[in-house]
Amino acid sequence: MSKSPSVVMIGLGYIGLPTAALIAQNKTYVHGVDINPEVVEIINQGNIHIVEPELDVAVAGAVKEGYLIASTTPVEANTYLIVVPTPFKAKNEPDISFVEAATKSVLPLLKENDLFIIESTSPVGTTEKMMHLIYTERPELQDKINIAYCPERVLPGNVMYELVHNDRVIGGIDEKSTEKAVAFYAQFIKGALHKTNARTAEMCKLVENSSRDVQIAFANELSLICDKADVNVWELIDLANKHPRVNILQPGCGVGGHCIAVDPYFIVAEYPMESKIIGKAREINNYKSFWCAEKVQTAKLEFELKHGRKPSIALMGLAFKPNIDDLRESPAKYIVQKVLQNANNEEYYIVEPNIKDHKVFKITGFKEAAQQADIIAFLVAHDEFKTLEIPSNKVVLDFCGVFK
Repeated sequence: MSKSPSVVMIGLGYIGLPTAALIAQNKTYVHGVDINPEVVEIINQGNIHIVEPELDVAVAGAVKEGYLIASTTPVEANTYLIVVPTPFKAKNEPDISFVEAATKSVLPLLKENDLFIIESTSPVGTTEKMMHLIYTERPELQDKINIAYCPERVLPGNVMYELVHNDRVIGGIDEKSTEKAVAFYAQFIKGALHKTNARTAEMCKLVENSSRDVQIAFANELSLICDKADVNVWELIDLANKHPRVNILQPGCGVGGHCIAVDPYFIVAEYPMESKIIGKAREINNYKSFWCAEKVQTAKLEFELKHGRKPSIALMGLAFKPNIDDLRESPAKYIVQKVLQNANNEEYYIVEPNIKDHKVFKITGFKEAAQQADIIAFLVAHDEFKTLEIPSNKVVLDFCGVFK
C-alpha cells in the first residue's frame, strides 16, 4: 500500500470484508485484519472467501488499486472498526472475549482524536466496558478519543447494496464521539444516520432481530397448529394477510443465521425475568426444527410399512435462508444432522446448490436428488427448487413453502 491506512478493520468475515471493500471503493485506505492467514492470503490476491453478490468485484478492484490490504495484525490508523464474532458460552450467555481481544490488539496504536467503533453484535454495556478497558490501559487517552457503537443491519445476498442504502443507528459514549462516528459513516452511506447513545444503539440491534424472531415464531406456531387441524398454513396466512392491519410472516423449518437466531439470547441472558415473549419465541423456533426432523422420520417409517422397503430420501437445502451459502446456525443443517443420526441403511441425498462441497456431507445435485429419492424434504426455499417438476409418486414434505 502506497499510503498509511485511514481505517483498520478488525474482522474480515461476512460483514467486515464487505464494509472494508465499500470504504476502499471510496478511495479510503483500509488495512483489514483477520486471525486466519488463509483468509488474509485470499483477500490479498483480490479474491474472496465467502459468497456475496458484487463483493468479488469490489474486493478485486480495491486490492488492485491499492486501497485494501489484509494482514493478521493491525497497524496505526485514524479509525478502528471492530467487526468480530460474539459467540456464546454455556447456557446461551454471550461471549465478548473476541471484542475484548480485538480492542486489546489496537490499544498500543490508539492516539488522541482517533475514532474507535464497535459494529459487532454485543450485550448492552459492551461499548462502555471497552471504553473502561482502553482508559485503564491508556489513561492518558481518557476523554481524548472517540468511542461509538454502530451495528450493521444488512441482509445476506444483498449486503453491498444495503450497506450503502440502509439507515444506521450510531451511538457514542458522548456527544462528541457520536458526531465523529456520524461524520465517518456519512462518507460511505446514503441511508439516514440516526444519533443516539451507545447503550441504546446496542439494544436497538438486539431488539430489531428479536422482533423478527417473535414474528417468525408466530408463523411457525401456526404451522404446527395447522398441521394438526388439517389446514393449509400457506393458504391460511395468505387469506389472513388480506386484512389491512395483519401481516403474518411465512413459516419455515426454524430460524438460522448469526443474527435472528442468536441476538435474542443477548437480551434473555441479561434480563431473563423480563423477556418472556422473546425467550418463548426462541423455544418455538428451535422446536420447529426438531419437529421437521421428526416428520421426516415418520414419513420414512410410513413408506417402509407401505412399500416393504427402505426409502431413499432427499434433504433439500443446508443454508439458513434461500439463495445463499451461509450455513451458520442453520435449522436445515440441524435437521439433516438429526435425520442422519437415526439413519438405518436408507440412501440419503444431501442437497445445497450454493456450495460445491461440505466437510461432513456428500453434496448431490438438486435435479438428481429429486429424481432418485422416494421422499423429498424441502428445508430451504432456494429458487432452483421451485423449478422442479415432482412426479406424483414422490412423497413431498414442504417445510418452507417451495410449492405453496
